[in-house]
Formats: sequence, C-alpha cells, structure tokens
Amino acid sequence: QVQLVESGGGLVQPGWSLRLSCAGSAINISFFTMDWYRQAPGNQRELVATITDAGSTNYADSVKGRFIISRDNRKKTVYLQMNSLKPEDTAVYYCNALRVTVRRFDFWGQGTQVTVSS
Repeated sequence: QVQLVESGGGLVQPGWSLRLSCAGSAINISFFTMDWYRQAPGNQRELVATITDAGSTNYADSVKGRFIISRDNRKKTVYLQMNSLKPEDTAVYYCNALRVTVRRFDFWGQGTQVTVSS
C-alpha cells in the first residue's frame, strides 16, 4: 500500500526556516510529479510547489523566492525548504504524488502542521 508521510512541521517565528520532508513507501516517486499543497483554516487547499519527474519546478507566487522544492528519488523523498517564513504561511502542508497515464495515480500524505507566530 502506497504511503506518503510528511514530517518537519512545527512552530517557528516569522523569518525563520523549516524543511519539510515527504517520504514515500511502496511507490517509485521517480515516475511521479510531486507537489506540496497547504490548507489554512477556512481556506481551500492551495498548490504551493511542484517538481516534475524531469525535475522542473514551479511555485505559487506567494512563496516564490522563499520556498524551494527538491527530490531525492533514491530516498523516495521530496523536500520543501521554507525560508523567511511569514504568519500567512501557517497551514497544514500536504504532499501529493501524481502520475497520469492510461490511469490516474494520485496519492496524498496525512499532512504536517506549520505555524508561524511570534
């Protein structure tokens, strides 16, 4: 059974950094586009960062220049380096693995809480 497990969340002050990890099991993430989403209370889940199987990256405007997504296929892990954190970055962060061929493979982690507050 495919599992994605996020870790690295926590409570930090504005301006600090965190690195989130998403570790996969029973999945070869090298074939997947990997995404980080976030959802704040009362808000819809939003796409934060994407890294394709080829290594191309894309970011939401709100995090561009502050967040960096990367992947280590051998470790089956995707990372989200979050710098210069702001209170508006507070949310539950979710990892997603997506592959669309003749079928759609779409897997989610359980989420990790990030709270940015002084």
